[in-house]
Amino acid sequence: MRLVILTAGALLCASLAQAAGETQQNFPGAPGALTLAGRCSKLVVGKVDASKACENELASVTLVNGQVTFIFTAGGKMLGFQGDGTKIKAASAGTVTFPLNMIVTGAGQKMTGQVKVSGSCTMGNPYGGKPVTIECTAKSTDTAFSSTFKTNGKAPKQK
Repeated sequence: MRLVILTAGALLCASLAQAAGETQQNFPGAPGALTLAGRCSKLVVGKVDASKACENELASVTLVNGQVTFIFTAGGKMLGFQGDGTKIKAASAGTVTFPLNMIVTGAGQKMTGQVKVSGSCTMGNPYGGKPVTIECTAKSTDTAFSSTFKTNGKAPKQK
């Protein structure tokens, strides 16, 4: 089982590097957490627009099973877009996309809820040395979620 997970992680890294045409850095990559500095320009949950309060740092958490979560924060609350990082596919112009299956919410350091969704995140490779955009959209049975974050072009910080 461990070999299968490691192989999936290696494929994820290779797919992203190939799609982005950049160095062999991996993103979202191997299990762990990292943060990206930049500008959050959009964070919307249903009819609630939290874009103005959205913090200019994005966390990315990759689990050993390949699940990737991008965590946006605003006003002490968090919104995580979670999906299957083993299913990353090349999109266009050096970007990749992966499917979303869950929105996770939280306040402070505690997770407060989960909602099943369908949607996707599209992103560039932040290790390339230039600003890239990470954009996620998802829908549950009754709510739409969307976010846009543009990195500052500096490499992610490992946590």
